Formats: sequence, C-alpha cells, structure tokens
Amino acid sequence: MRIPLRSCCIFRSFISQKQTLNTQRRGLSGAAMRLVQFCRPGDGDDVRVGVEQGEGLNVVDLKAFDSSMPSTVRELLQLGDKGLECAQRALASGQFVVERANIQLLSPIVAPEKVVCVGMNYRDHCLEQNAPIPEEPIIFSKFPSAITGPYDDIILPPESQEVDWEVELAFVIGRRGKHIKEEDALSHVAGFAVANDVSARDWQFKRNGKQWLLSKTFDSFCPLGPALVTIDAVKDPHNLGIRCLVNGDTVQSSNTSQMIFKTAALIAWVSKFVTLTPGDVFLTGTPPGVGIFRNPPVFLKRGDVVECQIDQIGSIINKVV
Repeated sequence: MRIPLRSCCIFRSFISQKQTLNTQRRGLSGAAMRLVQFCRPGDGDDVRVGVEQGEGLNVVDLKAFDSSMPSTVRELLQLGDKGLECAQRALASGQFVVERANIQLLSPIVAPEKVVCVGMNYRDHCLEQNAPIPEEPIIFSKFPSAITGPYDDIILPPESQEVDWEVELAFVIGRRGKHIKEEDALSHVAGFAVANDVSARDWQFKRNGKQWLLSKTFDSFCPLGPALVTIDAVKDPHNLGIRCLVNGDTVQSSNTSQMIFKTAALIAWVSKFVTLTPGDVFLTGTPPGVGIFRNPPVFLKRGDVVECQIDQIGSIINKVV
C-alpha cells in the first residue's frame, strides 16, 4: 500500500519532534537517581556524596565505592557524564550502603556560584495579590551562604519581625553554558530539589529601598533538599503538586503547571546575561498562600515547623528558632 507523501512528511515530523523532546529531556547521563550530600553526626567536616536507594531509604556512599570521586555534588556535576555514570554504577552495585539513621543529610548543593531566584512566577500567586502577569522573568538572587540543609533550623534574625515562607521548585545546572537556546536548555539541567525561599517581608517591602536581596539572604533563609533528583527521575517537572505546611496546617497548595516561565525559558533568559555553571541553583517562584497576603498577615515565630513538599521530589522540614 502506498502511503501519501503528506502522511510520510507528517510521520517523519512527528518522529523528529519526539526524538528532539527525548534528547532535551535527557539528563547528563540519562540516569534516574537521587543524589545527596551527607555527613555522620559529629563529623560535619567529612562531607560525602551519596545516592539514595529510594526516597527516604539508605544511601550508597559514592567515595567508598570509588575513592577518585569528589566529596561534593557540585564537584561531581563538574565531572559531567563521568561522575554521574559512576554514581549510577555505585547505586546498581548495592555495596557501601550507609544506614539512613546513621547520617545527617545536608543540602545537596553547598557554595554554588549563583543562587538565581524568580519573582511573581505563578499565575495564581499573581492573582492572589492582584498583580499583572509579568511579561518577562523577574530575576533576583540570594547569597549562597543562605543555603541550609533540608532538616536544619531556620534562624529568625533580630532585625526582622515579618519572616515568611515560600515553597519553591528548585533546579540545579549540570552543564556550563551561555546564550543557551530554549530548545537546548533542559540538557543543561542536572536535577530538581525542594526549596523554601524564606523572606523577611519588612525588609522586602519597607526597607533597603524595596530591593529584595537583603530580605531574602539572611543566614538559613534557603533550606534546600532533601536530594538532587535527576531530571530523568521526574516525569514532568511542570505538573507536580507543591505544598507548604506550617505546624501541620496546609498554607500553600498548588501545582507547578501554574508557573509562568518554565525551566527552559528561565535558563534561556538568564543565560543571556551570565554564564551558567554546574551547581548553580535556580528557585522558580512560589504559589499563593504566603503569610504576607493573608488577612491579617501571618509570620513565622519561634517553635514553628515548616514543611515544604513537592511530588516526586520529597519534603524538607525546618524548625524555626
């Protein structure tokens, strides 16, 4: 049977698009993993890279598997496919397993070159404050020193009386690039994590000329984790349930489909201005339900427990002290 030429062209176009999407979605090594950084209690200087055997399960010690491997996830990403392929082999070996109860999970990325943040990037969050939908990404930053572990304390600074929560999907750059095309952008992503963009609203809206940096960058104002979930382990990062709970009560509940500028668009935009390098962290914005826009406003106080959850990635739990 002869297939019409037009049908052949459509079929070839479909196959080509599918191959392009598959290439774009593929991570650095094409492996689905959960990378963590950990130390043993009382030995915080001995940071190790591990691979979780599953969410919340035991961890394979990568350096014990191969002593040539680095001690941080950022350095592992700098090795490119070589590092991630080694992590994949370590996970498959089932050897050098450390009991979860015997380790302390750290942030999966520490001391990145950049922490890039995006404001007003959820449609429902814009509606919450009667704000127009941005026409281009609103970019600001945190200092890397704000990053803290997935179960570490959030420290209330004496300089602020209006500290607020913001659950966010974070992603981490795995491949260096500048002027990255949107269609190539996902190949530069190592994976995803959960973040809390803790914010001092008095400094954000009333102080420092209403510049956002100081309000966002107090020590401990960027809990991150619990793992770096590689891009191949996340079915669709833009269709994930995202929630924040304070003392067990749900205060934010939405879906990452509400994001205005998605991962690839953000990479293409920011890489116009700066070179992105392995380990750079992006925080992609928060959904509605933050404390500042409640009536009356609600802020964090000592003793509160904040839990940020994203489907397929996990949760981070931080006590306010």
